[in-house]
Amino acid sequence: MEVNVYNIKGEDTGRKITLNESIFGIEPNDHAIYLDVKQFMANRRQGTHKSKERSEISGSTRKIGRQKGGGGARRGDMKSPVLVGGGRVFGPKPRDYSFKLNKKLKALARKSALSYKAQENAIVIVEDFNFEVPKTKEFIAMTKNLKVSDKKLLVVLPEANKNVYLSARNLKGANVQTISGLNTYRVLDAGVLVLTENSLKAIDNILM
Repeated sequence: MEVNVYNIKGEDTGRKITLNESIFGIEPNDHAIYLDVKQFMANRRQGTHKSKERSEISGSTRKIGRQKGGGGARRGDMKSPVLVGGGRVFGPKPRDYSFKLNKKLKALARKSALSYKAQENAIVIVEDFNFEVPKTKEFIAMTKNLKVSDKKLLVVLPEANKNVYLSARNLKGANVQTISGLNTYRVLDAGVLVLTENSLKAIDNILM
């Protein structure tokens, strides 16, 4: 699949670049995508939730009612789970939600996500660029020139670029990522993927 290469002014450079069929042209594997996104979301969970159980609540241990004949559930002290203000039965405890996935499966998930974007014609290739200073106006002008300003945007850079990152930081619906931070969730969450030429080469090196 061939795509045109543009500059940040939105002008066609006259060059074309071929997307790697083994990355951007595979049959997407939905289950691999599901597992990778599930892992990403699970790894973001803090897991610090906690409720107090019966033994952790402060209060009197005096038995407050008869064992039988009260017409309701039997209860002991004020910390009984059947009473308001009592302990919680099997409540949440701090835990780690993260789990492991094989590298090959994660690579397949990323290839599948990129293939979906290629099928949707939602990939724009631009020449490598840089801003002399952080300037949000320049970033907005670039998105308008590329005709992607009305879409949720993911700009992928080959390496960290502070000026570009700061230029897009305050914009809703615009996200700047390096190749190392590219994952299945972010690719699928974006409406349009903007890749620089060096980013494309880096993706080939990582996923092949």
